[in-house]
Parts: sequence; C-alpha cells; structure tokens
Amino acid sequence: MTDRSTEFGVLVGVDGSAASDAAVAWGAREAALHRLPVTLFHAVQPVVVGWPVGQLYADIPEWQQEEAQRVLEQARAAVPTGPGGAEPPGIRTQLVYSGVVPALVDASAGARMVVAGSQGMSALGRLLLGSVTAGLLHYARCPVAVIRSGAAPDPGLPVLLGIDGSPASEEATALAFEEASRRGVGLVALHVWSDVAVFPILGMDWHEREAEGQEILAERLAGWQERYPDVRVERKLFCDKPAHWLLQESERAQLVVVGSRGRGGFPGMLLGSVSSAVAQSARVPVIVVR
Repeated sequence: MTDRSTEFGVLVGVDGSAASDAAVAWGAREAALHRLPVTLFHAVQPVVVGWPVGQLYADIPEWQQEEAQRVLEQARAAVPTGPGGAEPPGIRTQLVYSGVVPALVDASAGARMVVAGSQGMSALGRLLLGSVTAGLLHYARCPVAVIRSGAAPDPGLPVLLGIDGSPASEEATALAFEEASRRGVGLVALHVWSDVAVFPILGMDWHEREAEGQEILAERLAGWQERYPDVRVERKLFCDKPAHWLLQESERAQLVVVGSRGRGGFPGMLLGSVSSAVAQSARVPVIVVR
C-alpha cells in the first residue's frame, strides 16, 4: 500500500450513534495493529441565523460545544481496553466547526485510513449508508472503512479481497495482504469474470473465460504472495455478478477489501457499482480503497 501521512493515523468520524461507537472500536483496533494513533474526529455543522440572511455564527455556540464534548467523551469510552483490546499508541480527539463531509475529506489527506459507521435501515427495511459515509466513499483521499454496529466478526476468519485487474484493485490487493498478515489470518482472493448473472451465452467459450480469470488471479497475486509468505491464499473464481459473490463470501470473512472503481468504470467515476453495493450491504467491515 502507498505510504501516506500519519498526522491523524487512523481517523474515525464520530457522532454519538451506535454505529459510531462500533467504528471507534474497530478503528482503535486497526490503529493498534499498525502501531498508529487513532484520531476521534467530530465536526459540528455551523449554525445559520436568519438575520442577516445566510449569516453563520463565527464561533461554535456554547450548547453545540457542550454536545460535541459529550460525543467525544462517549467515543473515547468506546475505545477497547484490557485483554484482547490492545490500545493504539495514542488516542487523540479533534473538534472542528465545519461541514462534516468537507472536514473529514480534508483530514483524510493526512490519514492512513478513515473509518465511519454505516447508517441504519430505511422505512422499507433496506440498509442505507449515511450521507457522511457515502460522501467519504466518493471523495476521501485515503481508504475508507465502513463499519456496522452489532457483534464483531470472528477474528479467526480470513480477509476477503475482490480482484478485477484494475489499478484500484491493485491498491486493494496491497492493503488486503497487509491486513491479513497483521491479523495472522488467510486471504480469500475472489475474481468474478462476468458481470451478468445468466446461463451460458450461445458461443461463449467457458473454458477460455475461466483460463483468463485464473491468469488474472495468478498475475495479480504472484508478487504479493512472495512479499507476504505468511499469508495463506485461497483463490475463488466465479461467473456471476461480482457484488453477489462478494456479499455471499463475506459471510465467511472478518473483513472485505475492494477497489473504489472497477474495470467497467471510466476516469470521471468516483465509486463503482460493485464497491458501492458491497459497502451498502455487507454485514462485516468493508474497506474501499481509492
């Protein structure tokens, strides 16, 4: 993975919600694994007053300051301690009076990773990402981890990596190997060589397609397996929609790592449909690598 500033170490956006507390716990463990500080970051949205029209308070009002301190204290208490909850080398708090997404995006330039909690359920029972998390997935300047509240995955399960042969996938591969190595677990490398969930199309050479998929996996994994000989790699190749198989295989993983934009995207696209679907629906932590 590309080296980046560790000004903030692992940056966790906090807002006092259950998903935020889950993000703090996961982010703190991630920081401890990498021997980096964790920064608990809370942004207070500026208050707009009616007169003069559109005027913002120059400084954070006292009532917002008190609530912000409560949120940061709650986040600090959510950092795991004691046996099995090794603390990172430093725990910092950061309070800014600014728009939440722009503030986190700016701070992400000085972080190894930014961690955010997911949102809850819609009225129809569908999982929805919060606007802040969605904004980070589109614009953050470092990898983004999306964490759901609830029971933590089994730490003995492998890391699941989605590989499609794109540059973003290569960055994701680097991070996935490092995460698996530091956790002392295996890596499942998954490549789906068709984006359509259909029965064999007339004239399609399945053996040729399968050989191409195996070649992609071999090429993308070779150098990293040499660099991380301690990581046992299991290769999986499917013909179906990529998001479907990533979500299915995520049920047997502790972490999913995907690139932000796959081979089907174009230069102006900031978040691919596959990474968006996985971040939206997976029940385990997902890291989207830009």
